[in-house]
Amino acid sequence: MLTLFEYFGPRYARLDAGLLATDLSMKALNKAAKGVYTTAQVQAIPPVLRERYFRQLDEHQYAVLPALRAEVVFRKFNLMAARYPFKKPFHIIFCRNVMIYFDALTRRKLVQKLYDFTSPSGYLFSGHAETIEREDRRYEYVRPAVYRKSL
Repeated sequence: MLTLFEYFGPRYARLDAGLLATDLSMKALNKAAKGVYTTAQVQAIPPVLRERYFRQLDEHQYAVLPALRAEVVFRKFNLMAARYPFKKPFHIIFCRNVMIYFDALTRRKLVQKLYDFTSPSGYLFSGHAETIEREDRRYEYVRPAVYRKSL
């Protein structure tokens, strides 16, 4: 979200945008929804952006500003569900460091589901240790861990 806010600036308000964050673990979702990070976790964020989008709670913690956090919806979701409950396709899907836990057949089924919910010209970002087999891939390969759905 920080990247979208930064790139679009005031124009962001006119977009039908947001972020859906999903996980199978309610514990992980609850932690993420709090938007609190350690100083070490935010060190890689440039200071100007850290000051713009985070509030320092104490010397050890930072919190994401409410305006940024409000753009993220957190939901429990099982990627292997028979049906996906989404009403519209996504322009970008990040499915990082998940497929490494699945066998080849399950990965193929997951990639097909993700493809079905990617908008034309949309992107799938996978983890760097994850690959989509060329013979099973309907996405176009862009570069390692980045795939694009054709028009």
